[in-house]
This record gives sequence, structure tokens and C-alpha cells, in this order.
Amino acid sequence: MALDGFRAAVKQGSLTDAISNVQQRTPESFNSHTLHIAVTGESGSGKSSLINAMRGLSAGDEGAAETGMLDTMTEPMAYPDPVLPGVTLWDLPGVGTSSFPLDSYCKQLNLSRFEFYIIVGSQRFRSDHARLACEIQRMGKRFYFVRSKADMDLDASRRQRPSSYNEERILEQIREDCRRGVAAEGVGHPQVFVVSSWEPNRYDFPLLRQTLQTELPLLKRHAFLLSLPAVTSPIINQKKAALKAEIWKIALFSCFLAAVPVPGLSFLGTFVVFRKHLFRYYSNFGVDNRSLSALAQQVGKPVEELTAVMTSLGMTPMTALKLLLDSVGAAVMVREYSWKRLPVFGAMVSGGVALITTYFMLRKCLASVADDTQRVLSKALEAERENTI
Repeated sequence: MALDGFRAAVKQGSLTDAISNVQQRTPESFNSHTLHIAVTGESGSGKSSLINAMRGLSAGDEGAAETGMLDTMTEPMAYPDPVLPGVTLWDLPGVGTSSFPLDSYCKQLNLSRFEFYIIVGSQRFRSDHARLACEIQRMGKRFYFVRSKADMDLDASRRQRPSSYNEERILEQIREDCRRGVAAEGVGHPQVFVVSSWEPNRYDFPLLRQTLQTELPLLKRHAFLLSLPAVTSPIINQKKAALKAEIWKIALFSCFLAAVPVPGLSFLGTFVVFRKHLFRYYSNFGVDNRSLSALAQQVGKPVEELTAVMTSLGMTPMTALKLLLDSVGAAVMVREYSWKRLPVFGAMVSGGVALITTYFMLRKCLASVADDTQRVLSKALEAERENTI
């Protein structure tokens, strides 16, 4: 299977091998991946008409998307592209209606499930378009902006200023207006197409189809990379569960060590056990210092960008020592004073505190390292996505 090598590398704790597995894949290997494109925008902007035109259909044809002045759609509708292999166009309800207000639009429609977006707008650039663009960028995904109904804009301009009418100049003004509107929100420089769904052979419609077809292999690779964090999650959770099952044994060893009547041994033993397994977890998951340096070099990012997403407790023995002191390390040493008067009681207290301390600290540490592994791998895949387009 295509993902077997990637899964095996993550399971073995070799994130560099996992990324190499992705980097070595050919563009043809992504052909089987279906690209789900969400066509979104305000109600009445021409989303459904655009989908029909892209599929070579008219409104009344069998299998065509329903069009009309009133947007009564309540769920996204899927329409496979008959020309582009492995592409599904999704007609989304209009944003900004009473049923789908902008503030809850993305959550209501679970917008993150789609992999690429076409934002459709008509007449002028609106704030809703900019907010949609910002949300798409926040998800690390890409979009085209399509200004629809170009024929109506040109006809209005021709009637208003017949003497100075210049079709190409007006089209470029429309494109520039859209670019400025998106750029004002800090979204970058998206590709903008000015089209008329009634005239799919004019304006930017042929360019839209050609651009989508040309970029399709890269867009599919980008979508594939976006899907990988979900693939790794079960593997990381499985590793965490296996290591978690061993914590009781480690805690019992710490307990027996603490029961030995040597002053300071309980605290020192608990610290040494914690330190040893802390580093073991980092190494086992592939997020130790050496592995992170190799991974950063592989994806062309400073290692600080990878470590910045890590929130696990303790990267050095000193931070582990501080954590232990802040929790119950001091209590362990205090209890050891009871050895002289009540040795059995002292042993029970020291051993019990060591067992509980070791158990819960290692559980917390393991969970944090596992979560960090997911975040680091997602960051590395994000760097790969940036290199894709």
C-alpha cells in the first residue's frame, strides 16, 4: 500500500524516514487521490452556474446543479468533474444568509473537510470574501477567487461609458480590485479569474480550466499531505498505549527503591527513573534533539520552528529535577526523617509517594511527548506543503 512505508516509519519513531517516504513519491502516485473542491461564496453569486459550466452542462441538463435566485440549499452537493480525473466539485450553501451566517458558516458546513476552494463573488469584492479567504489560509489550504457574471459587468460599463469602453481594461480593473481586497487581509496573492458561466469560452474561463488542470498533480499532493496527520494519529496513540502499560512496572521499581532505608535515595531514585524514561520517550517517538535536528534539516526549516510547537514537560535533566521538586520531591525527603522512629511506616510512606509520583509524572510526560510528536510531524508536513506550491 502507498502509505505502508510512511506508517512504518512513524511507528518506528523515524520521522525523517516518514518525510523521505513522502518526498520520494512521484506526481503520478497521487492520481488515485480524490481532490474535493468546495465552491463557496455569497448566495446568488453564481456558484451553481459555475459548477455547471465547468462540467460542460446547462441548468436544465440531467445531473446539473440547481440554479436560481433563491438559495434553498441546506447541505453541500457533490458533482464529479467529467473531465478532470479524481476531482469532485462541491456546491455549498451561500454564506451570509439567515441559515448560514458568516460567523458560524465554517463550523456549520465543516469547511475544513475540503481540500481546495473556489470563492465566487459577483458585482464587487465583499468583506465576506476576505473572511473566507482568511479562514482558508488559517487551515493551511489554497483557493482561487472567481469573479462571476463578467458579461453583466461589461454590459453595464458599456451602457454607462460607451465612448471610453475598453473590455480588457475593465477586466483587469476587476481582477485588481479582487487582488487588493484579498491582499488587504494579509492573505497573499491568490489567483483571480473573471468569468461568465454563460460564455465558458470567453474571458478567464478557459484559463481557469487550464490552470486547474495544470496544477492538479500539485494540488493532489498538497491534499495528500494535509491528510497525513489523521493517518499518524492512530499510530501515535497505539505507541502511547503500549508505553503506558509499562508505567506501573516502572513505578513499582521506584517504589521498592524508595523503601530502602538510605537517606535521600527515595528522591534520587525517583528522579533518575523519571529522567531515564523521559529521554526514552523522546527517543522512542523520534523527537529527541538529534532526531529533531535531522528532521529540520530535511524539511529546510530551523530546528527552533519545530521545537516551538512542543509543550511537553522537561527537555533536560534540570527541568525534570525542577518538576520533581515542585511536586512531591520535598515531601519524599521529609518523610524519610521518620525512618529512625517508625522505620516500617517510613518505608511505606516513601515507597507509596515514590510510586504515585513516578506513575503520574510519567503518564503526564508520555502524553505530552505523544502530543508533541503529532505537532512536530504536522509542522514538518506543513513545510512540505509550502514546498509543493
